[in-house]
Amino acid sequence: MKPVAPGTVIFHHHRGYGVLTAVNLLTGWVSARFGQEKRTLDLNLSTDAVQHADGEAILFRRTPPERMPHARLMAMVRELHAAGYQKLYLYHWPTASGLHWRWQLFTGPRNWMHRPLRQGWYGSGADYNINPVMGWGDAPGASSAELVDALSRFDPAGLAQALGRDEDHTAWFAHVCDVLLPNYAYSLGADTPATPMPLHLPIMAVRQRLPERHDVTLSYPPGWERTWSQDTLARHHLLRAVVRHDVIPGSWSLPLEL
Repeated sequence: MKPVAPGTVIFHHHRGYGVLTAVNLLTGWVSARFGQEKRTLDLNLSTDAVQHADGEAILFRRTPPERMPHARLMAMVRELHAAGYQKLYLYHWPTASGLHWRWQLFTGPRNWMHRPLRQGWYGSGADYNINPVMGWGDAPGASSAELVDALSRFDPAGLAQALGRDEDHTAWFAHVCDVLLPNYAYSLGADTPATPMPLHLPIMAVRQRLPERHDVTLSYPPGWERTWSQDTLARHHLLRAVVRHDVIPGSWSLPLEL
């Protein structure tokens, strides 16, 4: 199917030929201007039978893709680990505003705080909401195998640096994928050692209207605690449950003997 982007010439059976002015591939809604009209018209690619200028139909599935790409990235990394690229690591963290989640792939030494940055190996949910692709030539909704193929074509030299063995991390990552996929992903928290770590690995839903996961507790990746200062680790351990004997919860009703 031809790409759909602002500037694409389309044909609508009621309005005729027009030009797209805005595209949201996450929801399937587009805006188009027809003829001399000053106002744009909002159309849905699933229901409004929009076509390319040459008559080719523009098809869009009714169920939108994930609102964040983290689960798809996890499935791709697990396949690459199985193929021998075990020195490939995936880092997730929330933005400072808390509105979006970022992700970054990196290779080489497993250093979570000083990750080598390569063009196209990182992204944000803010961009994914408008155009749900990773950014290395992949298509929206691409499978894990298709993502691997696109990444290998986009940056073969970078992917070659992931060849090697890291059995501890590979086993941890496979266990996390088995527990969370396809609807949940993990987060490694804020991208600063000054922030106290939660007691267990944070879990986030990649689709809307999914309940929070409280049925599992996952550990952090191997070597994660070595990247944090002693003060931060001390505050992390203080988050463990502390039994207090000087406070009686208000929900308890204890008989009092006079």
